[in-house]
Amino acid sequence: MALHRVTDRGGDAQDIYSTPLSREVLPKYQMPKEASDPRIAYALIHSELQLDGNSSQNLATFCSTWSEDEVHRLMNDCLDKNMIDKDEYPQTAEIESRCVHMLADLWNSPSERDTMGCSTTGSSEAAMLGGLALKWRWRQRRQAEGKPTDRPNLVCGPVQICWDKFARYFDVELRQIPLEPGATGIRPHQLREYVDENTIGVVAILGVTYTCDYEPVEEIAAELDAIMADTGLDVPVHVDAASGGFIAPFVQPDLVWDFRIPRVASINTSGHKYGLAPLGVGWVVWRSADLLPEDLVFRVSYLGGDMPTFALNFSRPGGEIVAQYYLLLRLGREGYRMIQQTCAETAQALAAEIKTMGPFTLLYDGTGGLPAVSYTLTDPATAGFSLYDLSDELRRRGWQVPSYPLPANRQETVIQRVLVRHGISRDVISLLAEDIRRSLARLAGGTPSDEARQGFHH
Repeated sequence: MALHRVTDRGGDAQDIYSTPLSREVLPKYQMPKEASDPRIAYALIHSELQLDGNSSQNLATFCSTWSEDEVHRLMNDCLDKNMIDKDEYPQTAEIESRCVHMLADLWNSPSERDTMGCSTTGSSEAAMLGGLALKWRWRQRRQAEGKPTDRPNLVCGPVQICWDKFARYFDVELRQIPLEPGATGIRPHQLREYVDENTIGVVAILGVTYTCDYEPVEEIAAELDAIMADTGLDVPVHVDAASGGFIAPFVQPDLVWDFRIPRVASINTSGHKYGLAPLGVGWVVWRSADLLPEDLVFRVSYLGGDMPTFALNFSRPGGEIVAQYYLLLRLGREGYRMIQQTCAETAQALAAEIKTMGPFTLLYDGTGGLPAVSYTLTDPATAGFSLYDLSDELRRRGWQVPSYPLPANRQETVIQRVLVRHGISRDVISLLAEDIRRSLARLAGGTPSDEARQGFHH
């Protein structure tokens, strides 16, 4: 008979959960002294990560939670690319430039080939860069006129927290206009009370974080035109299109909100939200190159070439930029339109379900803004439960559906919001609707008895 040599493969065959590392609580404050088998270290960390929520059931986040396999492959291809080193990775720099020009064209730049823009880590950094350009231009104008520059202010409605950070970090007064009864964002007539000679700009939101509808950018710009005619104050608009910048061009192509409006100086968006890219990329584009003050641009040469940069971060990975270009190339306008329209229709279907459930009043039904639904309890005093209770009930099935109050002066109104993103199907939303109905039935019955809650039957 044949002879076979038996080799010692004990290390490879060792069970992960009987190794010395698995018998201990993983280190929290000090590095371990010895190296570990990568297979075992991976498995133990992977096991911990399963305690996170299921991202596909996180209906609070705007961020991408699903990507094609090709995106994963490109991200892996770019794992070692530092996008700031444009001399070492010139093709990544070229791809970043292509994305900027494609977005400028998508947003109807008067000269998309000669516009100015850059990638960022997300829409928050992009918004701050847009705000800095507003502040610098205002200050240059005031200095040229021999006027003081110590009291800049920025006018906005119910903005995302990044604008509060911008105001605090860069010493700008944030004049946040309170909501009027029934409103979810700025109403143009409110601007006259808040705009003055120290206003560096007005932020208009294309996709209000709280309710997901759009502020009326064209009407806001028209009111600022009227203010200029009456007072001489020339106040630019920055559009925070963190989510809407990748929705409106495809789902509401006739809506005028972008560089078709001469008063719109800059636009920011998030590539990793409805831009469909993986987490870690945003974009800011200026109407024309002269709207980005040269004083804000750093030219660095120590990485091997002369590289103009404008960013709050420096070194960062290039994979998200390459993935964004892949998606623009792979999907094209029609592909994005089909995806975003499908998301919008799914949100509208959920809104129709919510409307029939009884205790809710819709604030936004998924039409005319982002693919989302927001609603409140029609009569919180008699409902017998709060929306926070409903959020807790839905978590029993893994759903993360946020409840929160509206901004001032409507903070007494608590709402729920459901976002529909790429990868969230009509079937999944129908299951959510069923779970909302079941949760309402449980909440209507008060606290169940212990017998009703028994869950072990075998």
